[in-house]
Amino acid sequence: MTSSGFAYTGCSNLEAMAEAVNYNRFLVDTVEKHVTAPGLRVLDFGAGSGTYADLLAARHIVPDCLEPDPTLQSALRSKGYQLVDETPGEPERYGVIYTFNVLEHIENDQAAAQRLASLLRPGGTLVVYVPALEVLFSAMDVKVGHYRRYRRAQLEQILRKSGLLIVESRYCDPIGFFATLAYKLFGRSDGTINPAALKLYDRAVFPLSKALQSVTSRLFGKNVLIVATKA
Repeated sequence: MTSSGFAYTGCSNLEAMAEAVNYNRFLVDTVEKHVTAPGLRVLDFGAGSGTYADLLAARHIVPDCLEPDPTLQSALRSKGYQLVDETPGEPERYGVIYTFNVLEHIENDQAAAQRLASLLRPGGTLVVYVPALEVLFSAMDVKVGHYRRYRRAQLEQILRKSGLLIVESRYCDPIGFFATLAYKLFGRSDGTINPAALKLYDRAVFPLSKALQSVTSRLFGKNVLIVATKA
């Protein structure tokens, strides 16, 4: 994940996902519960235009942001966020790091995980959320520059090799698995997201899908969520 010549190809989909209110709240709730002390330093790794940083800031948790795309960097600066350079700096800075739908964009995801581990202080928490299961790989993945989708065991192994301990590991959004499969088979060949369909799913279906996760979390889902800690 380097800023040299990097330009994110899925900005239209990024904008659409900003309207997924329930989905985004679920992810931000997941981060917030690990911010257990005032002043704990938080990093948004792959911050995009600041969708999750904005939601956390509204809860008085203001993260530093790491983002390689120059246009998105400008958007983050205009909002007042502290941008973090990707070159090695002060290690073990952060009590919480979260990275949502980012590792799949990075060719060497093992190196990225090791970098995240190096930035995490002992006892700190890493929250990783990525697309799940190669069977769902579609034109949308191609459009936004995904190298892969993940199995739980695959991502667990990457994080363990980086010296982290797995605290929580589960598949999320089981209904989304079938919706994504339908998109792959019948959706737009250019990989764009239909904003109206996304809003309908987010408002009407995602809450039910979230409730079903307790039953399906070991089996399948649209995404993988892993929480890990540094000893």
